Amino acid sequence: MSKDQSQSSVFADLLEKDGVNVPQVGDIIKGTIITASKSEVILDIDGVLMGVVRGPELYVEVDEYAHLKPGDQVEAAVIEAENESGRLELSFRQVGQEKAWNQLRESFKERTTVKIRIIDANKGGLLARYCQINGFLPVSQLAPENYPRISGGDKSKILEKLKTFVGQEFEVNVITLNEDENKIIFSEKDVWNKKQKPALDRYSVGMVVDGRVTAITSFGVFLNFDDGMEGLIHISEIAWQRIDSPSELFKVGDHIKAEIVSIDGSKIFLSSKKLQKDPWQAASAKYSIGQTVSGLIVKINPFGLFVKLDEEIHGLAHISQLSIAAKDKIGEMFAAGETRDFEIVSISPSEHRLGLKLADEGGEKAAPKKRASKAKAEKEEETEEKEEKTEKETKKAKAKEEKTEEVKEEDTKE
Repeated sequence: MSKDQSQSSVFADLLEKDGVNVPQVGDIIKGTIITASKSEVILDIDGVLMGVVRGPELYVEVDEYAHLKPGDQVEAAVIEAENESGRLELSFRQVGQEKAWNQLRESFKERTTVKIRIIDANKGGLLARYCQINGFLPVSQLAPENYPRISGGDKSKILEKLKTFVGQEFEVNVITLNEDENKIIFSEKDVWNKKQKPALDRYSVGMVVDGRVTAITSFGVFLNFDDGMEGLIHISEIAWQRIDSPSELFKVGDHIKAEIVSIDGSKIFLSSKKLQKDPWQAASAKYSIGQTVSGLIVKINPFGLFVKLDEEIHGLAHISQLSIAAKDKIGEMFAAGETRDFEIVSISPSEHRLGLKLADEGGEKAAPKKRASKAKAEKEEETEEKEEKTEKETKKAKAKEEKTEEVKEEDTKE
């Protein structure tokens, strides 16, 4: 045994005789700060021992250890009973990490909020860190104001938007905590929903709001109103007529009015068409069963044709009403942008439905085929003309060649 080890052993024995417990590796002890700097912190342990926390064992991520000053009392873990200076080697990191896990456990159990820092992003969401513990904030769990609503769902643009959050702090709840797999999922949307609930009490179905279009997607328009409230106008609630995309009528930044049609939890659903006169109310006066009308084919589906009768009333000609043979394809018989005559077979203004069938089925059915036959005939005629021209040119060239040969023969004779 060395001299230093012998002295340490004697000192430890004396401490035990005086009733002072000698800290062992792994123990959590409490001490008073003597000096504190960015590189090390020295603690007094019960006026008997000295301890030091250095380098990577410091832990500024937890408030308790972030702003230490002389006189503060803190906890530390013993990682070495005696270092090269005869002091206890201590760690704030081990204690701080456990405290951080406890706070995450409490957030998960009680749905209390914690603040996380975003360290990176991928196409699925944001990589986040709480103290020194990593977790994940999925795109689907972002609050509406941070959700990357990109037209067309371009993944590269979504990632570009997500990367703008790196370095920012988010207030979140823990919605998944699996310590065995070290899996932690955060939710900003949960926190946003809780904050929305008191504000939602001010709103009810039927109220009209005035807001600004903040995003346009394939399924609808998002409207921001009353400083932070947000609602969705589904594509079916934008206009009475059929539209293929909300961008046909709106653009980001537009100011519009809408009526609240539903409140589901913290979600508000709106309608802009409710504030417009329903054109179907006058449809019965304008259209009747058996009436023949001219309509523009605006879309072709496997089940039929969407037909525009006027700017506000569209009807459906089901495939069973088009007299199409089993071997024929609807896309070959009709074309979008084509105007045809249809007969109204049903009309229901209350359900906003109008059924059509192809007028004069026999003649009209044959029309696309006739057009195809005409085109074929024109093509055949064109081919014949080309062949005839080629034949003439061949004969002409042959005649010229024969004439040249004759001249040559005459020259030879001379």
